[in-house]
Formats: sequence, structure tokens, C-alpha cells
Amino acid sequence: MAQLDGMPVDADDLAVLALTNYGHFTSMRIDDQRVRGLSHHLERLVRDCRTVFDADLDAQRVRELIRRAVGDDTGSFMVRVTIFDPALGMGHPGAMAEPRVLVTTRPAATLPLPPLRVRSVGYRRDMPAVKHVGLFGTLRCRREAQRNGFDDALFIDAGSFISEGGTWNIGFFDGEHVVWPDADCLTGVTMRLLRQVHERTIVAPVGLSAVPDMWAAFVTNAAIGVRAVGAIDDMELNDDHHVVEVLRREYAGIPGEPL
Repeated sequence: MAQLDGMPVDADDLAVLALTNYGHFTSMRIDDQRVRGLSHHLERLVRDCRTVFDADLDAQRVRELIRRAVGDDTGSFMVRVTIFDPALGMGHPGAMAEPRVLVTTRPAATLPLPPLRVRSVGYRRDMPAVKHVGLFGTLRCRREAQRNGFDDALFIDAGSFISEGGTWNIGFFDGEHVVWPDADCLTGVTMRLLRQVHERTIVAPVGLSAVPDMWAAFVTNAAIGVRAVGAIDDMELNDDHHVVEVLRREYAGIPGEPL
């Protein structure tokens, strides 16, 4: 299902996403008409619209468009809200933008997902604080990781400090605290919520050299919740550590906000 500003979308409206690929988005999991961190998702869209388009976005209108697209559907599924301007072409991206709201839905995964094995790669997303639609570099890294026997790519900087994955945040357990890397990365909604509810949480630089000393690692986003990490490169991790289940329970206990 896809709706643009609450109406059925046609191919011409979507062409600019394929040909110019300029915009931003957020993805959220809807469970029985409720979303964990809905206000954070809306806040992200408003903030990124100002950054990407130098334009204001009405959060309540976006909420109504999501509600319209979802209708009376119950159960669990994913909704992606993409903000873009079909009239903003490659030749004149500096024109005054009039962002529009594309709402699409897809099935939600059955959770929890199996442990993830990731390959470290030197990479930094353009404008890492923005959840933008420019995913070529991210998907290239993911493709190369998968073609080398891994599930996904883990980004590191020039000093081998860990930042994020292409579509998820990563956290570690050092035996006492949940440690989120202090790095240039997208502050995910799931990560934000877990940092609010898990008491023993710190933010600190995490180098690849520190991974063997970690008791566990996990990744987070709205689609996967909390997913254990089984290995980073050739470094095996305990993918059955109790802290992962604790975080899953804490996340599941966060009440969803009604649409």
C-alpha cells in the first residue's frame, strides 16, 4: 500500500525518488494501532525536513496521514513515512521545496530474529544525523559483507572506532553497563527509548580492539527491536547473554502511543 498526501500514488510521482533520490524518512512498527516512540518519529521528520528541505513540516498532519493509510487494520506491520518533493529534479535541487508525504506499509518480521554476524568496514554515511534516502553506500557495504559470508556491515571510522550499521544502532554490554558508542551516527528511536528505560547505560567510544572484552553485543531499530550479535569479523560474541533478553523485555514494556 502506498499513499501520497493521503491519496493513491502513481508512478510519475515516485519517479523522482528513483531518478533523483533526495529526501528523508522514518520507519515505525505498528502493533494494534500503537507505535512505541511515535512522538520521536514525528520529531525526527520535522527536524530532518528543516535540514534537508529548509521547510517546515506539520507533525499532526503527518500523523493524520499515517492514520488514514493504516485505517482500521490491526496486528503488526511496518509503516515508512518518506518526505520528498516530486517536483525537485536533479537539475535544480536548489529550488524552493514543497515536501510531500509518502506513506507505505509492509509486513512486520516475526521477532526475535536470529543473531547477526557483521563485518567491520570503514565508512561514514553522508549527514549521519539525518535518516535520508541516500542508501547507495550503505547497501554497497551490506552487499559486500553478505558476499563475504556475513549478514551486514558495521561502520568504523579511521581510528577503528565503531559507529553504527546502515539501518541500525549497536550497543554492547561490558559486564556492568550497556555501552552505546559515542560516535557520529543516527540516533535511532529504539536506541533512544532503551536509553530512557535501562538504568545502567553509558555512552563512550568503543574501538574494535575492545570487542573481545565485551560480554555481549546487540543491534536495535524499530523493525527488529533488539537483536543479538553473534560475531564481529572473526570475534565471536555470546549471542545468548541474558542482558539481550532483559533489553527485549524492557523495550516490549514501553507502552505504544496511539495513532
